This record gives sequence, C-alpha cells and structure tokens, in this order.
Amino acid sequence: MTSYISIMPAFAALTLASGVALAADSAQTVKDSEIDRQRAALAMSTFGAGFGPQSPRDIDMVEGQNLRVFSAAPPATEMNLCNIHFHENPEHRGGEFTSYAGNGDGKGYGTGYQYDGTLSEAELAPLDSPIGAEGGHGDLQPGDTIEVHYVHTTAQVTPGPTLGACLSDAIKNPQLRVEAQVYVLVNDENAADFTELTRLTVRNNLYQAQNIPANSGTPISYAGSTTGPGYNTTGSPFQVTWSVRPKVIRVNIHSVGTWLEHNYFNETHAHGVRNLVTNPDLLAPISN
Repeated sequence: MTSYISIMPAFAALTLASGVALAADSAQTVKDSEIDRQRAALAMSTFGAGFGPQSPRDIDMVEGQNLRVFSAAPPATEMNLCNIHFHENPEHRGGEFTSYAGNGDGKGYGTGYQYDGTLSEAELAPLDSPIGAEGGHGDLQPGDTIEVHYVHTTAQVTPGPTLGACLSDAIKNPQLRVEAQVYVLVNDENAADFTELTRLTVRNNLYQAQNIPANSGTPISYAGSTTGPGYNTTGSPFQVTWSVRPKVIRVNIHSVGTWLEHNYFNETHAHGVRNLVTNPDLLAPISN
C-alpha cells in the first residue's frame, strides 16, 4: 500500500496490502519451504520482543499463548466507520472458508482461503470482461471468495482512503475494530448487492456501514493486530479487536465491479493477504 502518512509503513495493514490481487499459477506459486522460511523469520523477529497477538488466524481454533492484553474496542455502533476494503481470498480461516488457495507468489497474492461450498453452473457463468484488474495483474471472476474489512476507529474522522482515514491529529492511538465478512462472488443479479452492503450513513453523529450482515453466524471476536503481507516476517505493533463472521454470503459480482468504479475509499482492486498466523506465542486465546 502506498504510504500516505509517516506512520503508514508500519500501520500498513489492517489488511490493506501494497499491491493488487494476483492469481497464482504454476509459474508463480512458491514452494512450501518459502512459506516455512517466512514463518520461521516471523518467529525469530518477534521472539522475546513483546509483540501483542497477531492476525489473521484460524477462527475455529481457540488456543493462544500470547500474554499481551489490551481492552476490547467498543461495539462498532459506538465507533466511526473509517475505511472499507477487501482481499481476494480470505485472510482468516474457519467457518465456511477453510479451503487453502495455495502458497501463491509468496508476497500475498494467490494465497489465503476460499469458500467451501458449491455453486451452480449459472452462478459460475464467466464474465464478458474482467472485474478489478489492476496493472496487468489478476481480476475477479465468479466463484472467487473475498474478505471484506469494515474498519472502525474511536477517532473523530471522516471515512476515506487508506488507514490514514482512521487516525486524526487529535488522536494518534485510537482503538481499532474490524468487522469482517466473507463473500463469494456469483454471476447472479438476485444475489446480495455489494453497493448496499457497503452503504454508509450517519447515526448518533457516527459514520456507520448500515448493512453489515447480521445473518452470517455469530461473529468470532478476538484480540489481534493489523495484517497484510508486509508482516509475513515481522510482527505488527498495532492492536485491533476483530469480529469475524463464520458464514459466507453470495454477492453479485457485477455489483462489486460497480463499487470498485466509484467508492469513498479509492478502492480499485482486491488486496493481498498475510500468511495465517499459527505460532501459539503470537495468538491470544479466544473466549467466545
């Protein structure tokens, strides 16, 4: 992700990645040994350094040994919605998205997890033109899975591009919350409309995403961090309260294309993902 403010190289990743989604193929997929190397580098760089719990994680696994604690952020309804973005393939694993997409290119593209269910031939009908292509790299097709992050802050802000929109001159260390929802893209005009799922409103003087799904299972809440492939080998120093819904919702892929053409956040493409964090020393226990 392009750095917009001085702290963004470190803040980079409440999962905004510094690039675009890139479909993995046999020429781009790295070997398991490269992912193992990255995990080892992450363990070494964080050992004894005092990093807090990291993200993303398997939301079906409750174990964790990280001893750093912080207060959970308030409910999203008591915070300002500051940014919305999404990733091709969920960063988290669990619920209805446990199918591994592969190692990808080792830089966050072509990896992550995918919807476990089946889709009809009609839902998978190919498109006449690509959606979300950027810089000659991959695009979104029917059957792809995305993880949307509705980012919230306790700072008094206006929603906008990048995570810089979640900070203010008055509050440099706001509490942060991400409401995460996984969608599978289908070629079906009767499926959910992404422009509605991301529609903004103002309630009680707070910016809100008024249609975050409430029908996709009880969210798994946990203490974590910012993400993105820039943290594959080093820890994120930021504290984030996560709320990840376990069930997948079908969304009309054409409505995603409409949103990418015009949105408040200057989003034009899906972003890369951080390796799943599996080191118990970097995970907080999940209590719910």
